[in-house]
Amino acid sequence: MNKRFNMAVYLIIIVVLVDQMFKWWILRAIEPDHGQRVNDFFNLVHVHNTGITFGLLNRFNPQVTFYFLVGTAVLILFFLGRWLWLTGSAGVALALALVMGGAIGNVIDRVRFGYVIDFLDFHWQDHHWYSFNIADSAIVTGVGLLLLDSLSRKR
Repeated sequence: MNKRFNMAVYLIIIVVLVDQMFKWWILRAIEPDHGQRVNDFFNLVHVHNTGITFGLLNRFNPQVTFYFLVGTAVLILFFLGRWLWLTGSAGVALALALVMGGAIGNVIDRVRFGYVIDFLDFHWQDHHWYSFNIADSAIVTGVGLLLLDSLSRKR
């Protein structure tokens, strides 16, 4: 079997486990819709996100949103897995593993709870960014790495 693929699978598992461990802790440590101030720019919160990034789709029918998001995620994971299997690039394999691990972490939440648990809340004074989680961070990092790889190949 492909060494890059195997390493990517291990990274996917690590991302999922770390994401789920933090979410497990947040479920026990902080009541929903509450938070704990950590410092002047960061809070730990417990938010149920029924939509997608930046709260999009939060106002749609939850059942339709659930099936749409889980179905879309499974389809995307299939194509990313195929790309991962075929890639000869260690950088692309790393990036895809981060995206896939994050997506799986959020799909697990959506299947278990019907929403995704977000808990990282960064802010400046009274201006808060949208709360997010480890899975979201992995997805954004993986997409960023894919963009960098794409830009570096065009030279």
